[in-house]
Amino acid sequence: MRECKLSLALAIALNLEPQERMATLNAPNPKSGPIPALAPQADEPLESPHLKGGILPAQHIRELIDKGIITSDAPIEDGQVQPASLDLRLGPVAYRVQASFLPGKSSTVMDRIKTLQMATIDLSRPAVLERGCIYIIPVLESIHLPKSISAGANPKSTTGRLDVFTRLITDHGIEFEQVRPGYSGPLYVEVVSRTFTIVAGMGTRLNQLRFIRGNPSLSDRRTAGLDKDEVLVYSGDDSPTRALIDEGVRISMSLQGDANSDTVAYKARKNSPAVDLSMLDYYPIDDFWETVREPRNKSIILDPGDFYILASKERVRVPADFAAEMVAFDPSMGEFRIHYAGFFDPGFGYGAGDILGTRAVLEVRAHEVPFLIEDGQIVCRLLYTHMLARPDKIYGIGIGSNYQRQALALSKQFKRPAPAGI
Repeated sequence: MRECKLSLALAIALNLEPQERMATLNAPNPKSGPIPALAPQADEPLESPHLKGGILPAQHIRELIDKGIITSDAPIEDGQVQPASLDLRLGPVAYRVQASFLPGKSSTVMDRIKTLQMATIDLSRPAVLERGCIYIIPVLESIHLPKSISAGANPKSTTGRLDVFTRLITDHGIEFEQVRPGYSGPLYVEVVSRTFTIVAGMGTRLNQLRFIRGNPSLSDRRTAGLDKDEVLVYSGDDSPTRALIDEGVRISMSLQGDANSDTVAYKARKNSPAVDLSMLDYYPIDDFWETVREPRNKSIILDPGDFYILASKERVRVPADFAAEMVAFDPSMGEFRIHYAGFFDPGFGYGAGDILGTRAVLEVRAHEVPFLIEDGQIVCRLLYTHMLARPDKIYGIGIGSNYQRQALALSKQFKRPAPAGI
Protein backbone atom coordinates (compact mmCIF):
# COMPACT_ATOMS: atom_id res chain seq x y z
CA MET A 1 0.00 0.00 0.00
CA ARG A 2 2.88 2.38 0.75
CA GLU A 3 4.30 1.77 -2.73
CA CYS A 4 0.92 2.65 -4.29
CA LYS A 5 0.73 5.93 -2.36
CA LEU A 6 4.23 6.92 -3.43
CA SER A 7 3.42 6.19 -7.05
CA LEU A 8 0.29 8.32 -6.86
CA ALA A 9 2.30 11.16 -5.30
CA LEU A 10 4.74 10.98 -8.19
CA ALA A 11 1.91 11.07 -10.72
CA ILE A 12 0.28 14.10 -9.09
CA ALA A 13 3.57 15.96 -8.72
CA LEU A 14 4.32 15.44 -12.40
CA ASN A 15 0.84 16.74 -13.20
CA LEU A 16 0.02 13.68 -15.29
CA GLU A 17 -3.19 13.19 -17.21
CA PRO A 18 -5.55 10.61 -15.63
CA GLN A 19 -4.54 7.89 -18.10
CA GLU A 20 -0.87 8.58 -17.43
CA ARG A 21 -1.52 8.43 -13.67
CA MET A 22 -3.00 4.95 -14.02
CA ALA A 23 -0.03 3.82 -16.07
CA THR A 24 2.28 5.12 -13.35
CA LEU A 25 0.28 3.40 -10.62
CA ASN A 26 0.55 0.12 -12.48
CA ALA A 27 4.22 0.44 -13.36
CA PRO A 28 6.52 -2.11 -11.72
CA ASN A 29 8.98 -0.85 -9.15
CA PRO A 30 12.30 -2.61 -9.80
CA LYS A 31 13.83 -1.48 -6.52
CA SER A 32 12.79 -2.15 -2.98
CA GLY A 33 12.69 0.42 -0.22
CA PRO A 34 11.13 3.88 0.01
CA ILE A 35 11.24 6.20 -3.00
CA PRO A 36 11.57 9.96 -2.50
CA ALA A 37 8.22 11.50 -3.45
CA LEU A 38 7.94 14.50 -5.71
CA ALA A 39 4.82 15.64 -3.89
CA PRO A 40 5.04 18.83 -1.77
CA GLN A 41 6.04 18.30 1.82
CA ALA A 42 3.53 19.33 4.45
CA ASP A 43 5.54 22.32 5.56
CA GLU A 44 6.17 23.70 2.06
CA PRO A 45 4.16 26.85 1.24
CA LEU A 46 1.81 26.46 -1.71
CA GLU A 47 3.29 29.51 -3.40
CA SER A 48 6.83 28.14 -3.24
CA PRO A 49 8.51 28.72 -6.64
CA HIS A 50 9.75 25.13 -6.46
CA LEU A 51 6.16 23.93 -6.85
CA LYS A 52 5.49 26.10 -9.92
CA GLY A 53 8.54 25.04 -11.87
CA GLY A 54 12.04 23.77 -11.46
CA ILE A 55 14.89 21.52 -12.55
CA LEU A 56 14.42 17.98 -11.27
CA PRO A 57 17.13 17.05 -8.72
CA ALA A 58 19.07 13.80 -8.44
CA GLN A 59 16.57 12.01 -6.21
CA HIS A 60 13.72 12.75 -8.61
CA ILE A 61 15.78 11.59 -11.60
CA ARG A 62 16.32 8.28 -9.82
CA GLU A 63 12.57 8.11 -9.28
CA LEU A 64 11.98 8.62 -12.99
CA ILE A 65 14.33 5.70 -13.61
CA ASP A 66 12.48 3.54 -11.08
CA LYS A 67 9.15 4.30 -12.75
CA GLY A 68 10.32 3.55 -16.29
CA ILE A 69 10.13 7.16 -17.48
CA ILE A 70 13.86 6.85 -18.19
CA THR A 71 14.90 3.48 -19.63
CA SER A 72 18.14 2.09 -21.00
CA ASP A 73 19.54 -0.79 -23.04
CA ALA A 74 22.06 -1.30 -20.22
CA PRO A 75 21.60 -0.79 -16.46
CA ILE A 76 21.84 2.88 -15.54
CA GLU A 77 24.82 3.47 -13.27
CA ASP A 78 24.60 5.46 -10.05
CA GLY A 79 27.37 7.77 -11.26
CA GLN A 80 25.29 8.89 -14.24
CA VAL A 81 22.88 10.71 -11.95
CA GLN A 82 24.34 14.13 -11.25
CA PRO A 83 22.89 16.72 -8.83
CA ALA A 84 20.67 18.23 -11.54
CA SER A 85 21.13 16.09 -14.66
CA LEU A 86 21.61 12.62 -16.12
CA ASP A 87 24.75 11.69 -18.06
CA LEU A 88 23.93 10.00 -21.38
CA ARG A 89 26.07 7.17 -22.72
CA LEU A 90 27.00 6.44 -26.31
CA GLY A 91 25.50 3.28 -27.74
CA PRO A 92 27.26 0.49 -29.67
CA VAL A 93 27.20 2.07 -33.16
CA ALA A 94 28.00 5.42 -34.76
CA TYR A 95 26.83 6.57 -38.18
CA ARG A 96 29.10 8.86 -40.15
CA VAL A 97 26.88 11.17 -42.21
CA GLN A 98 27.34 13.75 -44.95
CA ALA A 99 25.78 16.65 -43.11
CA SER A 100 24.23 17.78 -39.86
CA PHE A 101 20.45 17.77 -39.82
CA LEU A 102 17.24 18.08 -37.87
CA PRO A 103 14.67 15.40 -38.72
CA GLY A 104 11.68 17.75 -38.73
CA LYS A 105 8.15 16.93 -37.69
CA SER A 106 7.62 14.29 -40.39
CA SER A 107 10.79 12.19 -39.97
CA THR A 108 12.70 10.12 -37.47
CA VAL A 109 16.44 10.41 -36.98
CA MET A 110 16.99 7.00 -38.56
CA ASP A 111 15.01 8.13 -41.65
CA ARG A 112 17.52 10.92 -42.15
CA ILE A 113 20.51 8.70 -41.42
CA LYS A 114 19.44 6.28 -44.18
CA THR A 115 19.70 9.06 -46.78
CA LEU A 116 22.91 10.66 -45.44
CA GLN A 117 24.92 7.70 -44.13
CA MET A 118 28.50 7.30 -45.34
CA ALA A 119 29.83 4.65 -42.95
CA THR A 120 28.98 2.67 -39.81
CA ILE A 121 31.45 2.50 -36.92
CA ASP A 122 31.38 -0.24 -34.30
CA LEU A 123 31.63 1.32 -30.84
CA SER A 124 31.33 -1.93 -28.92
CA ARG A 125 35.07 -1.47 -28.51
CA PRO A 126 36.91 1.90 -28.55
CA ALA A 127 37.02 3.40 -32.04
CA VAL A 128 38.51 6.46 -33.71
CA LEU A 129 36.20 9.38 -34.47
CA GLU A 130 38.02 11.56 -36.97
CA ARG A 131 38.40 15.30 -36.52
CA GLY A 132 35.95 17.29 -38.62
CA CYS A 133 33.64 14.35 -39.42
CA ILE A 134 29.97 14.26 -38.44
CA TYR A 135 28.68 11.27 -36.50
CA ILE A 136 25.17 10.50 -35.31
CA ILE A 137 25.19 8.12 -32.35
CA PRO A 138 22.14 6.61 -30.61
CA VAL A 139 22.60 6.76 -26.84
CA LEU A 140 21.77 3.86 -24.53
CA GLU A 141 19.05 5.81 -22.71
CA SER A 142 15.49 6.43 -23.93
CA ILE A 143 12.84 8.60 -22.29
CA HIS A 144 9.06 8.56 -22.01
CA LEU A 145 8.16 11.98 -20.63
CA PRO A 146 4.80 13.02 -19.22
CA LYS A 147 3.25 16.13 -20.76
CA SER A 148 4.34 18.27 -17.81
CA ILE A 149 8.06 17.57 -18.19
CA SER A 150 10.49 18.70 -20.89
CA ALA A 151 14.25 18.24 -21.06
CA GLY A 152 17.32 20.11 -22.25
CA ALA A 153 20.80 18.85 -23.06
CA ASN A 154 24.31 20.26 -22.98
CA PRO A 155 27.84 18.93 -23.45
CA LYS A 156 29.62 17.80 -20.31
CA SER A 157 32.46 20.06 -19.16
CA THR A 158 35.15 17.69 -20.40
CA THR A 159 33.49 17.47 -23.81
CA GLY A 160 33.51 21.22 -24.33
CA ARG A 161 37.09 21.60 -23.17
CA LEU A 162 38.18 19.14 -25.85
CA ASP A 163 36.28 21.11 -28.52
CA VAL A 164 34.02 18.14 -29.17
CA PHE A 165 30.81 19.63 -30.55
CA THR A 166 27.76 17.62 -29.45
CA ARG A 167 24.04 18.22 -29.89
CA LEU A 168 21.10 16.11 -28.82
CA ILE A 169 18.53 15.12 -31.48
CA THR A 170 15.12 13.47 -31.08
CA ASP A 171 12.73 11.87 -33.54
CA HIS A 172 10.52 14.48 -35.22
CA GLY A 173 12.61 17.17 -33.54
CA ILE A 174 12.68 20.73 -34.85
CA GLU A 175 15.48 22.06 -32.63
CA PHE A 176 18.71 20.74 -31.18
CA GLU A 177 19.28 20.11 -27.47
CA GLN A 178 15.56 20.25 -26.60
CA VAL A 179 13.18 17.41 -25.78
CA ARG A 180 9.55 18.44 -26.02
CA PRO A 181 7.07 17.66 -23.21
CA GLY A 182 5.50 14.22 -23.61
CA TYR A 183 8.26 12.91 -25.91
CA SER A 184 8.62 9.14 -25.89
CA GLY A 185 11.41 7.51 -27.84
CA PRO A 186 15.13 7.16 -28.44
CA LEU A 187 17.77 9.87 -28.11
CA TYR A 188 20.66 10.56 -30.46
CA VAL A 189 23.72 12.74 -30.20
CA GLU A 190 25.50 14.49 -33.07
CA VAL A 191 29.26 14.42 -32.48
CA VAL A 192 31.81 16.54 -34.33
CA SER A 193 35.31 16.80 -32.86
CA ARG A 194 36.50 20.18 -34.09
CA THR A 195 40.16 20.14 -32.97
CA PHE A 196 41.34 16.67 -31.94
CA THR A 197 40.72 13.21 -33.36
CA ILE A 198 39.23 11.28 -30.44
CA VAL A 199 38.84 7.66 -29.35
CA ALA A 200 35.48 6.77 -27.82
CA GLY A 201 33.37 3.69 -27.28
CA MET A 202 30.05 2.45 -26.01
CA GLY A 203 29.37 3.93 -22.59
CA THR A 204 31.37 7.13 -23.16
CA ARG A 205 29.54 10.10 -21.63
CA LEU A 206 29.67 13.21 -23.79
CA ASN A 207 26.51 15.06 -22.85
CA GLN A 208 23.93 15.39 -20.10
CA LEU A 209 20.19 15.88 -19.84
CA ARG A 210 18.24 18.10 -17.45
CA PHE A 211 14.56 17.48 -16.77
CA ILE A 212 12.43 20.59 -16.45
CA ARG A 213 8.99 21.30 -15.08
CA GLY A 214 7.42 24.59 -16.10
CA ASN A 215 9.60 27.68 -16.44
CA PRO A 216 12.18 27.70 -13.64
CA SER A 217 14.26 30.65 -14.85
CA LEU A 218 14.89 33.53 -12.46
CA SER A 219 14.10 37.07 -13.54
CA ASP A 220 16.83 39.66 -13.12
CA ARG A 221 14.99 40.95 -10.06
CA ARG A 222 14.96 37.52 -8.45
CA THR A 223 18.60 36.99 -9.40
CA ALA A 224 19.52 40.27 -7.73
CA GLY A 225 17.70 39.14 -4.59
CA LEU A 226 19.58 35.86 -4.64
CA ASP A 227 22.87 37.71 -5.03
CA LYS A 228 22.01 39.86 -2.02
CA ASP A 229 21.20 36.81 0.10
CA GLU A 230 23.94 34.42 -1.03
CA VAL A 231 26.73 36.40 -2.79
CA LEU A 232 26.98 34.87 -6.26
CA VAL A 233 30.27 36.47 -7.29
CA TYR A 234 33.67 36.86 -5.61
CA SER A 235 36.78 38.64 -6.86
CA GLY A 236 40.25 37.18 -7.06
CA ASP A 237 41.16 38.41 -3.57
CA ASP A 238 38.20 36.57 -1.95
CA SER A 239 36.16 39.75 -1.67
CA PRO A 240 32.41 39.52 -2.32
CA THR A 241 31.43 41.51 -5.40
CA ARG A 242 28.01 42.72 -6.50
CA ALA A 243 27.01 40.68 -9.55
CA LEU A 244 26.52 42.60 -12.79
CA ILE A 245 23.00 41.49 -13.72
CA ASP A 246 21.40 42.16 -17.09
CA GLU A 247 19.52 39.21 -18.61
CA GLY A 248 21.53 37.02 -16.25
CA VAL A 249 24.83 37.48 -14.45
CA ARG A 250 27.41 38.92 -16.83
CA ILE A 251 30.74 37.09 -16.88
CA SER A 252 34.04 38.54 -18.08
CA MET A 253 37.33 36.90 -19.04
CA SER A 254 40.62 37.10 -17.22
CA LEU A 255 43.96 37.73 -18.89
CA GLN A 256 45.80 38.04 -15.59
CA GLY A 257 47.85 35.31 -13.99
CA ASP A 258 47.82 34.51 -10.29
CA ALA A 259 50.26 33.58 -7.54
CA ASN A 260 50.60 30.05 -8.89
CA SER A 261 50.99 30.67 -12.62
CA ASP A 262 51.27 33.37 -15.28
CA THR A 263 49.38 31.19 -17.78
CA VAL A 264 46.16 32.94 -18.88
CA ALA A 265 45.05 30.74 -21.78
CA TYR A 266 45.70 27.59 -23.74
CA LYS A 267 45.56 27.50 -27.54
CA ALA A 268 44.94 24.10 -29.14
CA ARG A 269 47.68 22.81 -31.43
CA LYS A 270 46.71 21.63 -34.89
CA ASN A 271 47.38 18.06 -36.08
CA SER A 272 47.91 16.68 -32.57
CA PRO A 273 47.72 12.97 -31.72
CA ALA A 274 44.36 11.37 -31.00
CA VAL A 275 42.87 11.75 -27.51
CA ASP A 276 41.46 8.61 -25.91
CA LEU A 277 38.60 9.85 -23.76
CA SER A 278 39.03 6.98 -21.30
CA MET A 279 42.55 8.11 -20.33
CA LEU A 280 42.64 10.40 -17.30
CA ASP A 281 45.52 12.63 -16.18
CA TYR A 282 47.52 11.04 -18.99
CA TYR A 283 48.49 13.29 -21.90
CA PRO A 284 51.30 15.89 -21.66
CA ILE A 285 49.85 19.36 -22.12
CA ASP A 286 52.59 20.59 -24.45
CA ASP A 287 51.79 17.92 -27.05
CA PHE A 288 48.32 19.34 -27.54
CA TRP A 289 48.29 22.95 -26.31
CA GLU A 290 50.29 26.14 -26.65
CA THR A 291 50.57 28.07 -23.41
CA VAL A 292 49.61 31.75 -23.52
CA ARG A 293 51.35 33.82 -20.85
CA GLU A 294 49.99 36.95 -19.21
CA PRO A 295 50.32 39.77 -21.78
CA ARG A 296 51.85 43.04 -20.66
CA ASN A 297 49.06 45.08 -22.25
CA LYS A 298 46.32 42.79 -20.82
CA SER A 299 45.04 41.83 -24.29
CA ILE A 300 45.54 39.07 -26.83
CA ILE A 301 44.50 38.55 -30.45
CA LEU A 302 42.43 35.46 -31.24
CA ASP A 303 43.38 33.80 -34.52
CA PRO A 304 40.40 32.89 -36.74
CA GLY A 305 39.27 29.29 -36.40
CA ASP A 306 41.59 28.49 -33.49
CA PHE A 307 40.31 27.14 -30.19
CA TYR A 308 41.24 28.66 -26.83
CA ILE A 309 40.65 27.78 -23.19
CA LEU A 310 40.41 30.80 -20.88
CA ALA A 311 38.91 31.46 -17.46
CA SER A 312 36.48 33.97 -16.05
CA LYS A 313 37.67 36.92 -14.02
CA GLU A 314 34.81 36.37 -11.56
CA ARG A 315 34.57 33.42 -9.22
CA VAL A 316 30.96 32.33 -9.21
CA ARG A 317 28.71 30.28 -6.96
CA VAL A 318 25.46 28.38 -7.45
CA PRO A 319 23.44 27.87 -4.24
CA ALA A 320 22.22 24.35 -3.51
CA ASP A 321 18.57 25.16 -4.28
CA PHE A 322 19.45 26.49 -7.73
CA ALA A 323 21.17 25.48 -10.94
CA ALA A 324 22.71 27.66 -13.66
CA GLU A 325 23.54 27.59 -17.34
CA MET A 326 26.17 29.54 -19.22
CA VAL A 327 25.06 31.01 -22.54
CA ALA A 328 27.06 32.87 -25.16
CA PHE A 329 26.91 36.64 -25.01
CA ASP A 330 25.30 38.69 -27.79
CA PRO A 331 27.45 38.07 -30.90
CA SER A 332 27.12 41.75 -31.81
CA MET A 333 29.71 42.36 -29.07
CA GLY A 334 32.50 40.90 -31.20
CA GLU A 335 33.75 38.45 -33.82
CA PHE A 336 34.11 35.58 -31.38
CA ARG A 337 31.90 33.44 -29.23
CA ILE A 338 31.98 31.34 -26.12
CA HIS A 339 31.81 28.08 -28.00
CA TYR A 340 29.85 25.87 -25.66
CA ALA A 341 26.97 26.49 -23.32
CA GLY A 342 27.33 24.66 -20.04
CA PHE A 343 25.42 23.42 -17.03
CA PHE A 344 26.48 24.53 -13.54
CA ASP A 345 25.28 22.20 -10.80
CA PRO A 346 23.81 23.12 -7.40
CA GLY A 347 26.70 23.72 -5.02
CA PHE A 348 29.21 24.82 -7.68
CA GLY A 349 31.69 27.17 -6.05
CA TYR A 350 30.77 26.26 -2.47
CA GLY A 351 32.58 23.00 -1.69
CA ALA A 352 31.87 22.03 1.90
CA GLY A 353 31.49 25.72 2.73
CA ASP A 354 35.24 26.23 2.33
CA ILE A 355 35.28 27.76 -1.19
CA LEU A 356 34.47 31.36 -2.03
CA GLY A 357 33.46 30.82 -5.63
CA THR A 358 35.04 28.99 -8.56
CA ARG A 359 36.17 30.45 -11.85
CA ALA A 360 34.21 29.44 -14.94
CA VAL A 361 36.25 27.97 -17.78
CA LEU A 362 35.53 29.57 -21.16
CA GLU A 363 35.93 27.76 -24.49
CA VAL A 364 36.46 30.48 -27.07
CA ARG A 365 36.76 30.54 -30.86
CA ALA A 366 37.23 33.54 -33.14
CA HIS A 367 35.17 33.77 -36.32
CA GLU A 368 36.36 34.99 -39.71
CA VAL A 369 38.84 37.68 -38.69
CA PRO A 370 41.46 38.11 -35.96
CA PHE A 371 39.85 39.65 -32.91
CA LEU A 372 41.36 41.51 -29.95
CA ILE A 373 40.09 40.54 -26.51
CA GLU A 374 40.98 42.36 -23.31
CA ASP A 375 41.16 41.57 -19.63
CA GLY A 376 37.76 42.13 -18.04
CA GLN A 377 35.82 42.00 -21.31
CA ILE A 378 32.29 40.66 -20.84
CA VAL A 379 31.83 37.49 -22.86
CA CYS A 380 28.84 35.48 -21.60
CA ARG A 381 25.92 35.27 -19.19
CA LEU A 382 25.09 32.90 -16.37
CA LEU A 383 21.34 32.22 -16.07
CA TYR A 384 20.09 30.92 -12.71
CA THR A 385 17.11 28.57 -12.39
CA HIS A 386 15.14 27.07 -9.52
CA MET A 387 15.54 23.46 -8.54
CA LEU A 388 12.27 21.62 -7.93
CA ALA A 389 13.85 20.54 -4.63
CA ARG A 390 17.31 20.58 -3.09
CA PRO A 391 19.36 17.67 -4.51
CA ASP A 392 20.37 14.89 -2.16
CA LYS A 393 23.86 15.07 -3.73
CA ILE A 394 25.65 18.39 -4.16
CA TYR A 395 28.39 19.31 -6.62
CA GLY A 396 31.85 18.78 -5.20
CA ILE A 397 30.81 17.12 -1.93
CA GLY A 398 31.85 13.50 -2.06
CA ILE A 399 30.75 12.85 -5.67
CA GLY A 400 34.07 13.14 -7.49
CA SER A 401 33.51 16.53 -9.13
CA ASN A 402 36.58 17.28 -11.24
CA TYR A 403 36.55 21.06 -11.45
CA GLN A 404 35.37 22.37 -8.07
CA ARG A 405 38.62 24.17 -7.26
CA GLN A 406 39.57 24.89 -10.85
CA ALA A 407 41.42 27.93 -12.02
CA LEU A 408 42.38 27.65 -15.69
CA ALA A 409 41.69 23.95 -16.19
CA LEU A 410 41.97 21.72 -19.25
CA SER A 411 39.91 18.56 -19.55
CA LYS A 412 40.68 15.68 -17.23
CA GLN A 413 42.55 13.71 -19.94
CA PHE A 414 45.57 16.01 -19.60
CA LYS A 415 48.18 15.95 -16.88
CA ARG A 416 47.75 18.62 -14.24
CA PRO A 417 50.45 21.32 -14.26
CA ALA A 418 52.83 21.18 -11.31
CA PRO A 419 52.35 24.04 -8.78
CA ALA A 420 54.73 26.96 -9.08
CA GLY A 421 58.11 26.32 -7.48
CA ILE A 422 58.04 22.53 -7.88
